[in-house]
Amino acid sequence: MLTHVVRPEEILNSPAVSAGLLRVESRIRRLSTSSRLPLINSAAGRITGAGGKRLRPALTLATALALDGSLSNRVVTAAACVELIHAGSLVHDDLMDKAAERRGVRTLNAELGEGRALVVGDFILARAGLAALSSASKPVAETLASVVVELAEGQFQEAAELFDPERTPEDALRSITGKTASLFRASCLVAHRNGSSMAVYGERFGILFQILDDLLDLASTADRLGKPVGNDLRQGVYTFPLLLALRHDCADLRPFLGRRLSEDEITLLLARLRRSSMVDDTLEYCRGLAAGALSSLPAIADPQIAAALYGLPGAYIDWAESLLVR
Repeated sequence: MLTHVVRPEEILNSPAVSAGLLRVESRIRRLSTSSRLPLINSAAGRITGAGGKRLRPALTLATALALDGSLSNRVVTAAACVELIHAGSLVHDDLMDKAAERRGVRTLNAELGEGRALVVGDFILARAGLAALSSASKPVAETLASVVVELAEGQFQEAAELFDPERTPEDALRSITGKTASLFRASCLVAHRNGSSMAVYGERFGILFQILDDLLDLASTADRLGKPVGNDLRQGVYTFPLLLALRHDCADLRPFLGRRLSEDEITLLLARLRRSSMVDDTLEYCRGLAAGALSSLPAIADPQIAAALYGLPGAYIDWAESLLVR
């Protein structure tokens, strides 16, 4: 029986952040449906309105409240742009993975075809950049342009290392920092002119976020996650938890690397990994990341925002741990 654990986004969404997110949602809808072409508006609006944790824009708002105590229109626009970049990158991820479904909804590439889905993803990313430049500030636009470069590089590195038996945990961390953690870092940077004081927090939480997501794919179940597990193994993505296990006590699994696996082999590998020290080792690493993130936080006057930011990394670890198979 699963123990109820508060979802991480509930920890972050204090009343002030929740109120700010309503403004962000309105800005996202307006920006993602601003094309002169109705089909682009329909497709982009469906992607940005399909749900999700909204952790990245919530982190932007929490950072602004922590450092400034208020939410300006500039900050709301910056938070919306952060989420648009995330949404555009997901469209491109689905294209690369040839995914047919995300969050229970057919992907754009499945619905519209690869060519039109690619253009919609490009539109969402470009719209974020234009809004940042025209309605936030030049430094915000520069930060977001830089993070799009990092996202592309991190995703490219991962794609270049598919089915690579020589991939190391350090390689996986470099890819994670680019494809995931960079946007969490940027979420803090765009919130305030002194957002760099929280950039380390954002990046370390982003690494923790991705590692735990990768761990759930190896050590949870389809029933608990609401989606199939073992997908990274199917696609030849050798993630940090797997590579850590290979380095520690699962060296016997190395002959399975470097090739496509059958479903029986994936089932065997998952069972073996769950009997190993992989879960404990990965959680220990993530707790170290969480401690590093918390140590980088500046003094925060607002007790609700301080509690949210201090509580987020641990809450995410607790939530992920509640979904793991022991």
